[in-house]
Order: sequence, then C-alpha cells, then structure tokens
Amino acid sequence: MNKKLISCAAATALMALVVASCDKSQPQVEAASETKQAPTELRIAYVESDSIVNQYQFCKESTLDLEKKSQNIQNTLAAKEKELNAAAANFQKKYESNGFSSREEAASQQAAIQRQSNDLQALQARLTNEIQQKTEEYNKALHDSVQHFLAVYNKDKKYTLILTKGGMVDNILYADKAMDITNEVIAGLNKAYKPAKKAEEKTEKAEKK
Repeated sequence: MNKKLISCAAATALMALVVASCDKSQPQVEAASETKQAPTELRIAYVESDSIVNQYQFCKESTLDLEKKSQNIQNTLAAKEKELNAAAANFQKKYESNGFSSREEAASQQAAIQRQSNDLQALQARLTNEIQQKTEEYNKALHDSVQHFLAVYNKDKKYTLILTKGGMVDNILYADKAMDITNEVIAGLNKAYKPAKKAEEKTEKAEKK
C-alpha cells in the first residue's frame, strides 16, 4: 500500500462525512406529535477533503506511519519469498542430480518446502489483514476527529450543513468560494491535535513526579 492509495482511502473516508448541524439555540420539540420546524435561514459551508488529508498533521503523521508499516510488510514478505525460492531451487537441483539417498528423503524435503510455502501464504494474509485494520482505524479516527471538531466549531458558526468537497468522489458540482471553511477547519484541527507520542511523554513525566 503506497502513499497515494493511503491518501485516497483517507479522502474517501472524509467524503462520507456530511455533518448536519441544526441551530442548537432553537428550542427542542418535546411533544412527539409535533413536527420539528426547519431552520428559517439555510447556511451551508464546505471543506476540501484533499486539503485536510494533505495539511492536517494527524493525517500526515498517520500516512507516514502506515507507509512504514506497509514497507516493513513488503520487506518481510520479500525476504521470506526469497528463502522459499532458494529452497525450491536447491531441491530441484539436488533432485535432478540424484542427490537424495532415498525417495523418502526427497519426499520429506519436498513436504518441508510445501509447509514453508503455506506458512508464507498465511503470513501474507495475516500481515495484509493487519495493515487493512490499521488503515480502517486511521480512517475512523480521522472521521471522528473532524466530526468532533466541526460539532464544536459549529456551535458559534451555526451552519445548517457542512459538506465535504473533493477527493475521489465529488458530488458538489459548484460551490461559491465564500462557503469554503477549509482553512479555518484545518487550523482548528491542527491546534487541537495532540500527537500520541507527546501525550505519552507528558503522562510519563506526570507519573514520575
């Protein structure tokens, strides 16, 4: 999984984020039979999802982390595959030169190579599943952090809808730039973001005291 694929996955996850935040200052309807009144003023804003993926510090750090994990997986699998190919080539060479003392010995070594191949397939499946889970966790954390920030941000702004624009799927055909709140959102997200390592360091210092 390369950086482009990871970024696309994050952008796609953000495209699913459509926040409908009605004005919380309006009185809530208590009676179930009553119909909730629509806002008298429709206020809409949008956020460029690609910009969040590229400029939100959490996204940049998480993308690098996923890239490193993905590269480590590729290196591990490549090394295991090289070992398997070497074992298979050695078996073939020994078999063709009648290097085995018996059929049983040849069958035993062939079975060992098959087990090695099966182990490699199982390892590949496990590591692939691990990176997919990490990517899903990252996308969920990204979605949650943006949604949480917008909920707080919108208490004062009081937008009726905040939409995402850009990414792999863009359902907004036209949008006035005056409705673009991307820079405000990115600045707020980065201000609120606390890297996991720094948070751990603060906790450790507090515990030592």
